[in-house]
Amino acid sequence: MTSDRALAELRESHHRIEADRWDDIYVVGDVHGCLLAFERLVDRIDPDDDTLLVVVGDLIRKGPDSHGVVEFVRERDNVVSVRGNNEGKVVRGDTEVPGLTGEDRAYIESLPHAISWDGHLVVHGGVDPRKSLGDHDPAELLTMRSLTPDGSYDRPYWFEEYDDSPRVFFGHTVLAEPYESAGAVGLDTGCVYGGELTAYHVGSGEFVTVDPEETYQERSDDSIVSPRLSQ
Repeated sequence: MTSDRALAELRESHHRIEADRWDDIYVVGDVHGCLLAFERLVDRIDPDDDTLLVVVGDLIRKGPDSHGVVEFVRERDNVVSVRGNNEGKVVRGDTEVPGLTGEDRAYIESLPHAISWDGHLVVHGGVDPRKSLGDHDPAELLTMRSLTPDGSYDRPYWFEEYDDSPRVFFGHTVLAEPYESAGAVGLDTGCVYGGELTAYHVGSGEFVTVDPEETYQERSDDSIVSPRLSQ
């Protein structure tokens, strides 16, 4: 899978960033309506107008303030997001999220399935290392997790098998700690479940984290992954 060719093949809802426009880029994990934690993470990063924040999707649901998170992102020129599986549920009409306005819904519908810049790709779920990016459908980019037939919380996970280019930043799979390898960076550390909200500074390779104010939903231990580095 070569980076330039694969990204060129990914025509379905793909937004390309001009990386030279930004002095710094941070990628942020699943927020899930946890506005106060998100605001504290942004304060800790302390971005200026030349710093871009890219969220891996799932801005909404499960936490207390989905509207506030969507509004925070859509009103700032230096914050963008891909679509998560929870945004997908709203777009399809599978679920209702209290508090979302018409502007919120229009913004959610506009979210791309992928954001990329030189050698980097942000999607919500992940990619299947067994095939090219151009062969993925949008649903896979939103929900990829396990490589088992039913996609459950069983190994092998895609990110533990992927060591290719582009480097993929992802959420969706709740991790006991952030994951980093040559091919992938996992950032959903379960803020809404009482874990941390995590960001990754692309320039330095450093993680930035904050704790949530409270646990908004419980989650069983067997659906929180302790990641392993790829062999």
